[in-house]
Amino acid sequence: MARAAEFKYKIGTDAPSGHPVNNRVQEAADDIRKKSGGGVDIQVFPNNQLGGSTDMLNQVRAGAIDFLSIPTSILSVLVPAAAICGTGFAFKDYDTVWKAMDGELGAYIRAQTLKARLVTMEKILDNGFRQVTTSSKPINSAADLRGLKIRVPPSPMWTSLFQALRASPTSINFAELYSALQTRIVDGQENSLPIINAGKLYEVQKHCSVTNHMWDGYWIVANQAAFTALPKDLQEIVAKSFEAAAVAQRADILNLSNSLRPALEKNGMTFNQPDAAPFRNALSASGFYAEWKKTFGPEPWALLERYTGQLT
Repeated sequence: MARAAEFKYKIGTDAPSGHPVNNRVQEAADDIRKKSGGGVDIQVFPNNQLGGSTDMLNQVRAGAIDFLSIPTSILSVLVPAAAICGTGFAFKDYDTVWKAMDGELGAYIRAQTLKARLVTMEKILDNGFRQVTTSSKPINSAADLRGLKIRVPPSPMWTSLFQALRASPTSINFAELYSALQTRIVDGQENSLPIINAGKLYEVQKHCSVTNHMWDGYWIVANQAAFTALPKDLQEIVAKSFEAAAVAQRADILNLSNSLRPALEKNGMTFNQPDAAPFRNALSASGFYAEWKKTFGPEPWALLERYTGQLT
């Protein structure tokens, strides 16, 4: 029998309407409402409607909102270990990513997040591998990055990575990226193919080098008090629905990325796929991996290397 919604919750995301994150999160909310007989009603607020990512993180900690889909790069402000999955050239493919994030590395990150009074759903959503685009030349080797003025998000991991490869990284908000590329404030940038396409960066960038230099995902986190207020059977419904949504969203991103390459080529971008090994070697020689091993600590680094192989 249907029941009145005893638990009315909100979930915020930073992804635009129509993005696979929101599509699947909405499906999960509908599934939770159905399976709980209407007892749990989760409203989805996409596209930063509840504030920017950092602001929403503060809100979910304070209990002003109940759930949040958050990139690892933003969660790492509160939980430094969350950034480890973005270590440069660590993951060679999706198979390695999912073994790590669905395995012991993901479990470690969730345990660290719980210490910040946030409950993390077991499956992480996909934000894609990131690629380098430029206006002047393709990136075929680490040497091609030397001196390149490249836009990066405001994150220590990104800045450190491209400094180690002897590029000139500059932090610019995404909203200002198109004009920065157009006016040559920077000559290149890096993002996943869905973001490159959505931002119409093909209009101001000629080359796309499939470097797969970093991987990022979205964790779904919940305010601990709000989640534990649910009876155990409803906690299980919520968790399983969000986890099923995450697995479906991963397939969405993979299919979207595969279909976008020919679309971007049609819009004038040229593609190349360099070997990752020389980039890894350059990072190792620069001390990049040793520095981040020290930053993250030996336990999470050992878990990362269990899946990636030795990085130092």
